[in-house]
Amino acid sequence: MFTVHLQNCRFYAYHGLHAEEAKIGAEFEVSVQAEFNTEGSVSSIHDTVNYVEVYEMVKQHFNRPRPLLESLAQEIADDVHRLDARVHFVKVHITKLNPPIAGITGTVGVTYSKNFDS
Repeated sequence: MFTVHLQNCRFYAYHGLHAEEAKIGAEFEVSVQAEFNTEGSVSSIHDTVNYVEVYEMVKQHFNRPRPLLESLAQEIADDVHRLDARVHFVKVHITKLNPPIAGITGTVGVTYSKNFDS
């Protein structure tokens, strides 16, 4: 079994429930893990999950604003599986780096995991 990782990819996007978020946007960090099995040795890009394709798909999702990070994470996980049916488990972690919460000095985010074997 292999796991392909995209770690701490940064995007500026307009996700959020509040009108202010849709107007001014925010910086996000996203990490994706995709577990898959492959037959034999890995000697070609066709033997593995292409992380460039995964990154491009994630980037497209960040260009389409969503009110909830939970929905965004679910859509990304499903699309990773659609990119490569060998993927049997996906974990998506999204962090909003500067959330519009008065007094907060940290970040907020969601983590979503999905097993496609069941």
